[in-house]
Amino acid sequence: MRLLVVIVNFRTASLVIDCLRSLDQPIREIPDAKVLVTDNASGDDSVDVISKAIVNNHWSEWAQMVPLKSNGGFAWGNNKAIEPALASNDPPQFVLLLNPDTIVRPRAISSLLAFMEAHPEVGIAGSRLEHLDGSPQRSAFRFHSVLSELESGFRLGLLSRVLSRSVVAPPVPQEACQTDWVAGASMMIRKEVFDAIGLMDDKYFMYFEEVDFCLRARRAGWNCWYVPQSRVVHLVGQSSGVTNVKQSRKRRPAYWFESRRRYFRKNLGRVRTLLADLAWSGGFAIYRLRRLIWRKPDADPQYFLRDFVRYNLLGAMKQP
Repeated sequence: MRLLVVIVNFRTASLVIDCLRSLDQPIREIPDAKVLVTDNASGDDSVDVISKAIVNNHWSEWAQMVPLKSNGGFAWGNNKAIEPALASNDPPQFVLLLNPDTIVRPRAISSLLAFMEAHPEVGIAGSRLEHLDGSPQRSAFRFHSVLSELESGFRLGLLSRVLSRSVVAPPVPQEACQTDWVAGASMMIRKEVFDAIGLMDDKYFMYFEEVDFCLRARRAGWNCWYVPQSRVVHLVGQSSGVTNVKQSRKRRPAYWFESRRRYFRKNLGRVRTLLADLAWSGGFAIYRLRRLIWRKPDADPQYFLRDFVRYNLLGAMKQP
């Protein structure tokens, strides 16, 4: 198999069908490509609806529905498709992780695939994510650090300029470039990366799993690149509801904070994690005070600082 595309569904059948529809022509243009849709025990009619759409639209020759018995999260849902594929007699040369809330532009997959085949030293490559109107989303990122958390919490222009090299989400690059990590909404991975570091860490329920995977790949000697020639529409937050820009005040779920804590503790260690947590929470508290003084509208998730302290600072104190 040349390419395996994996889409994880959880109660987003209509989004998955739109995504599959956008994949129809691009996938047919790639020899030996297959799409697997795993369903994380949605508990609704997702499996039936998506399965019928696959049959009725004649997608069966390249798409398949894989119902799962439980919901283990994003990484887990991807791993349930990737693991047996890699262990088969015809493992894929490349795996593309694709969110259900995406619409693939023409040549998006072929561009990403061509880049990977032309650059054998690159282990991971990500698409340019964009809104429906074509405006870009930030899709190429730097790894988190104590300084990045300080900048993220304070939200002060002067400090952001001073710490510009630590900002997690820098301005959108115009050309293909090496980066620390790319968004898991459209991320292509070479088989040899899985051979070297294994599957994604499915102890992350959702969020930070792709950051962790790219960091593990970097430590194993594999580069990660951003490829803007591959353009994919990302309907931000539509699949999870967490980062939906239309619901910016929605409270962050516990698993977001738990995933963040796991990433920092696993990769930065106890001391730097504590410093990062203090930097963000202290900076954010000062930002909230400035916002009140300047009477700016509140666009942050409800109880964001309270929940951060509860799940990160206080949660860390309870851990051995």
